[in-house]
Amino acid sequence: MNLCDEIYAALKHCKDFGLRDQMQRASVSIPSNIAEGFELSTNKGLIRHLSIAKGSTGELRTQVYIALRQGYLNENKGNELVQICKKIGGMLHSFIMARKLKNRRL
Repeated sequence: MNLCDEIYAALKHCKDFGLRDQMQRASVSIPSNIAEGFELSTNKGLIRHLSIAKGSTGELRTQVYIALRQGYLNENKGNELVQICKKIGGMLHSFIMARKLKNRRL
């Protein structure tokens, strides 16, 4: 949720409405898919939605790089957002691996 807030704030004045919209959608997709996966009450469904959320972190990270290259984000903010995306992606990867391991034990 914090990453989503950061993206909205960083792009508040961005005039590239297409990129801004894509980045906002990707940032919203991350917590939304995590929440949806938990609500499904199945390990398989949770893993699937965690994987979608992880994919959205990769998508958002790429879009941050694009925004940096186009000058829509300053270097410090862009690098901070990239690091946050990498951290969340790593956390999701670890969570997915743990749930897959639990699946094998069931």
